[in-house]
Amino acid sequence: MNETDFHRAVDAVLARIEAAAEDVPELDVDLEAGILTLTCADGSRIIVNRQTPNREIWVAARSGGFHFSSREGAWRDTRSGDELFASLARIIASQAGARVDFV
Repeated sequence: MNETDFHRAVDAVLARIEAAAEDVPELDVDLEAGILTLTCADGSRIIVNRQTPNREIWVAARSGGFHFSSREGAWRDTRSGDELFASLARIIASQAGARVDFV
């Protein structure tokens, strides 16, 4: 994947996350300069951003840091192989106590 395709793909992922999270009252959503910050009701944050040199999406949360690369038509955790949206839904449920559907 070249850099242009990577940025286009990540922009679509961030927009999908933003759209789904905006409907969740337990989350405050801010997308600025390619960094998506989900602020939970308790003030903790989940941050999703692009890592262009690695062609990855990184997620930072209370439960740890996660790196996702595009494989097999999906963004997959580089360690566990879990899919990004499923992982993010679990992270948000655990940290914010909220359910997010990434339809």
